[in-house]
Amino acid sequence: MDGRQWRSTIAAAQAGDRRALDELVEGWLPLVYNIVGRALNGHADVDDVVQETMLRAVDNLETLRDPDSFRSWLVAIAMRQIRDRARRRTADPLGEDDDAYGTGAADFAELTVLRLQLEGQRREVAEAVRWLDDEDRQLLSLWWLEVAGELTRRELAAAVGINRQHAAVRVQRMKARLETARGIVRALDSSCSDLGAVTARWNGQPDSVWRKRIARHIRGCSRCDGHGRRGQVVVPAERLLVGLALVPIPVGFTLSLAFGGKTAVAATAAASATASVGWSAKLLGALTQPAVAVTAGATFVAGGAYVVTTPDARPPQAAPTALSTARPPASEPSRSPSPSASPSPSASPSPTRKTGLYGSVVDAVDRAPDPNTAPGTLPRRTETGVTSSGGARAVMNHRGDSVTLTGKGYVLVRWQLSPQYRPGALVMPAWTGLKGELFHVASGGGRRMDDTTSADGKSSGMGGPDTGYIVLPDGTQQMWQNEYFYLDGTVTLTQNERGADYGVTVAPSTWDAITEDVNTGPDQGALRYGLVRDNGKDTTPVPQYVTRKTPKDAATVAQRSEV
Repeated sequence: MDGRQWRSTIAAAQAGDRRALDELVEGWLPLVYNIVGRALNGHADVDDVVQETMLRAVDNLETLRDPDSFRSWLVAIAMRQIRDRARRRTADPLGEDDDAYGTGAADFAELTVLRLQLEGQRREVAEAVRWLDDEDRQLLSLWWLEVAGELTRRELAAAVGINRQHAAVRVQRMKARLETARGIVRALDSSCSDLGAVTARWNGQPDSVWRKRIARHIRGCSRCDGHGRRGQVVVPAERLLVGLALVPIPVGFTLSLAFGGKTAVAATAAASATASVGWSAKLLGALTQPAVAVTAGATFVAGGAYVVTTPDARPPQAAPTALSTARPPASEPSRSPSPSASPSPSASPSPTRKTGLYGSVVDAVDRAPDPNTAPGTLPRRTETGVTSSGGARAVMNHRGDSVTLTGKGYVLVRWQLSPQYRPGALVMPAWTGLKGELFHVASGGGRRMDDTTSADGKSSGMGGPDTGYIVLPDGTQQMWQNEYFYLDGTVTLTQNERGADYGVTVAPSTWDAITEDVNTGPDQGALRYGLVRDNGKDTTPVPQYVTRKTPKDAATVAQRSEV
């Protein structure tokens, strides 16, 4: 969503539009979660601080005079909550030890590595964050997002409460300490026996004392001098972090806020009772006035504000629509059923509303297009923007990972197959809880996934003979590396990995980006161009695994293509 669209959404939310407020919270929650999560390195207080930030933002939204400053205003609120938490800890030295380690809380550095699939020096940067002091981690949580393109330097300075010149100095000092921390990560991964002797009594938890001891050893050790090993060039952190995605909000994270008749809700569709059971208590604790009803899933009343949490929150189901149950022949697309006969006199007097079908696609393997035929023109549909609960670029690598998409516009689903880790049958992702319309409009990326070729140039199927194969379910259409969809409404996409190892990246896209992709020629051995499936009408194909229902297990969604 561009700046103009966000301004209109903010204005509507300020005017009391509940849907706009929901969209606002859902759209900006990932940014707040990343700032707080990295600043506190995944401490158990992350949920509390994220929640308090969103509570204050919603409660004070009417005081925001300039919608263009919303992002910097929201980030400043998050940083104030982080600093307030630090002051409370300082003021209560006799309180329980709430070190992030040993509490069972998620280590945000490890979460960053896993969720964004970081490797090499990017992984090294994420792990180095553990060695920074609280103040440096707070600044790094903003600088990381600045380098990744999510914040500007002006917004960073405003959030810290200093001018841009002072911010530049602070960032340079933090980067120097980050590079020292990266040297520690590299050294600990080496085989230096002298370092082993130095760290013999270390308990494995990074802290300032051991940071100084290990850094002192590195400066005097030729083996772990921090300048890389085996001739490796150490790439500056800012170059490694450019364009890096936000860490997706974890499955089960549920947030529900309400103030004076306004309501904002943001939740992952796959919320589970076990993941959310503590959330209601945290919501209650964040309110400053007395509350009643202290049970999970209850309604809390505080000074006229109603806060409702549900441990197993699921989107409300839309009215069911007819689904094609018979598989049509491959040569002829399925058609809507003929209108039913008039009701008999004994039928209920209330009229039966007929729900029209849209979208049709043959549930059978489609033929690969001629590699020498350029794709057709992609019709231009209305774009007002799509927001994702996983942020600008959500990476889903594990079964149960999901994102909820809302709006009107295009969406990219990018495939990454990993048969070298675990080959076998592929359980396709599923689209659930659809409200509105969803079309499969184009395929790109320069490669159909069955284009993998062996050394002799012969087609060898998905994965190739050297790494094993990934097998599609019978009748599933072959996907391309980049699959594009058009959404007008809301839907949840769930990763159903069970068997073959795969990942999908989900990101809002645009007509221009799709057109450029599908018209990019073969590269590095890819055999095919892109493919346009959109005809600009409601008969454009829909995904095979889509339903308006919200089943407990998305992997059970049937392969039926009419909704």
